[in-house]
Amino acid sequence: MLYPNLAGQFGTPIIVGKKKEFPAALPSNVKLDQAGVFHRPNARIYIVHLAKGTQFLLRGHKLEDQLASENIVMDSDDSYWIALYHRCVHLGCIVPFRDDCNSFKCPCHGSHYNVDGEWLGKPAPRSMDRFALSFNGRDLTVDTGLLNNTVPIPDDTTRLISIKTAGCWD
Repeated sequence: MLYPNLAGQFGTPIIVGKKKEFPAALPSNVKLDQAGVFHRPNARIYIVHLAKGTQFLLRGHKLEDQLASENIVMDSDDSYWIALYHRCVHLGCIVPFRDDCNSFKCPCHGSHYNVDGEWLGKPAPRSMDRFALSFNGRDLTVDTGLLNNTVPIPDDTTRLISIKTAGCWD
């Protein structure tokens, strides 16, 4: 029996581009497909690239452990990379990034997520799902076969420090 070659398709590792195609931004300055947040529909993901200086409430080994458990990769330039599955964890709608809100907001039922995919509001039961991400030279590879769906609702000790924009909570 012959099996299809799935290399480069969803459910396998996919090279999504060169690192230089994804300029970093601080969470307050992201702009969809220009800086910080990039949608790649063929891989069904958002690449989030947060600049050096991004503030987290945790520090030291606690931050390192948290980042590792949530598939957040710290690069050699002290920036952070995340590959978010573009579907809402509530009922699977594609969640757009809203520049006006500086966050992801599900158009179906209103689930709300921070720029790094952290849960901000119901009805979603947890943060956005993430994929394993790695660098191969200058290439950025996302393994869409390794889904991390265990990122919980953050508590006040782990949340990314971000700016919440008025009008985004409707």
